[in-house]
Amino acid sequence: TAGIHSLDAGEVSRWLERVEAGNLYVNRGITGAVVQRQPFGGWKRSTVGTGAKAGGPNYVLTLGRWAAVEEEPVNSIAISGLSRRVASVVKRGQAGLDFEAFDRVRRAAESDERAWAEQYGTPRDVSGLGVERNVLRYLPAPVTVRLSEGAPLGHLVRLIAAASLTRSPLTISTAVPLPTPLVESFDEALPTAIVESIVIESDAAWLARASTLTGRVRIIGGDAAALATAVGGDPDVAIYAGPVTTSGRIELLPFLREQSVTITAHRFGNPDREMAALRV
Repeated sequence: TAGIHSLDAGEVSRWLERVEAGNLYVNRGITGAVVQRQPFGGWKRSTVGTGAKAGGPNYVLTLGRWAAVEEEPVNSIAISGLSRRVASVVKRGQAGLDFEAFDRVRRAAESDERAWAEQYGTPRDVSGLGVERNVLRYLPAPVTVRLSEGAPLGHLVRLIAAASLTRSPLTISTAVPLPTPLVESFDEALPTAIVESIVIESDAAWLARASTLTGRVRIIGGDAAALATAVGGDPDVAIYAGPVTTSGRIELLPFLREQSVTITAHRFGNPDREMAALRV
């Protein structure tokens, strides 16, 4: 939790862009979070593991387990309704996939776009109090993605597409090489995804260096218990180990931080137009 008292809209705007906390408060107290208005939890150790903000729209979503529901492939290679970056990931990744895997990646990317438009891509104030703004927004989170031995390459391409949409920095560990056209796209002037490094390594090598991991780790296949042991139960490592689904509502969450922003939009009962209009 963090707060600022200021009548300077520019100062508040700069603070909102830079502060690293899960709950932000402007011109009011920073305690007494209310369910839905200020769902609680956030960055660093105020959130341990793979949970979501308590009292927020994703809390129940993270309490269960999800299984992939597969569909029959569509007899087409057309790509529509995807942003430029995501469409490029899907096209470049196609070189290493059979048609069924490609179709799954495409359907997943389409689901991601819908979830982004309906849930994650735009800050929302569902309480609509007027005198107080309570905005929930999503910011990109760095993630390490691991493709284990024997796991489908298409699942890794699917998650790279998700990270491309959210603009989350990726560190990739994979048991098999990625398609060359996809790897080349990471170094273009307008990269398809923010990829900081790619390491091709066995499961044994991956676990041997796991003690250096930090932050969020999304594994595809492999042994989650072995990884948890290898990191020594470090609370700074969150291991996402569920099956990779085509649901954007589920699969985008590991790549996003939830942040609640509460702004008092009045001053002694008089509307504060600058704070009411402040872009969040």
